[in-house]
Amino acid sequence: MTVSATDLSAGHYGLDRTSLLYAVKRVELAVRAHLDELLRPFGITALQYTALTVLERHEGLPAAQLARDSFVTAQSMADMVRTLEKGGLIRRERNPHNRRELLIHLTAAGRQLLAGVAEQVAELEQRMVSSLTPEEAEDFRLALTRAWHALS
Repeated sequence: MTVSATDLSAGHYGLDRTSLLYAVKRVELAVRAHLDELLRPFGITALQYTALTVLERHEGLPAAQLARDSFVTAQSMADMVRTLEKGGLIRRERNPHNRRELLIHLTAAGRQLLAGVAEQVAELEQRMVSSLTPEEAEDFRLALTRAWHALS
C-alpha cells in the first residue's frame, strides 16, 4: 500500500503532523521490535546486532568506544561484551600499545552470523522505505545523517 502526501496531510491512516522527534522515536522503536524478532532465532538482540555491526566496520575497539558507537551505556556494554564473548561472537585481547586496555574483535562466528542475517536485515530496511522512491529513500538517508550531525 502506498501512502500519498495528500493522505498524510488529510490525516488518513491515523497519521498527523507529529513532532519530528516523536516520529523518529516511533520509527526507531518499530525498527528495534522488527530487528529483535528477526534476530531472536540467532540468539541475539537488536542492540547486540548493532554492536557486532560496529565491530564489523571498526575492528579492535575498546569497550568504551564500542558503547558510544552502539548507543548504549558503558555498563550495558560490559554485560553485552560478556554475553557476546560467551557466545563466541567476539573476542577480547590486550592492546599492544596500552596493556591495560582490552580491544574487542569480531570472531569468524560473529562474521558468519552477520552474513547469515544480512539479507533479512536488508529486506527489513527495504520494507521501511517501500513507500518511497529510490530518490526519496536516499534523501531520507541523507536527511537523517544531517540531523545526526547537527546534534553531534
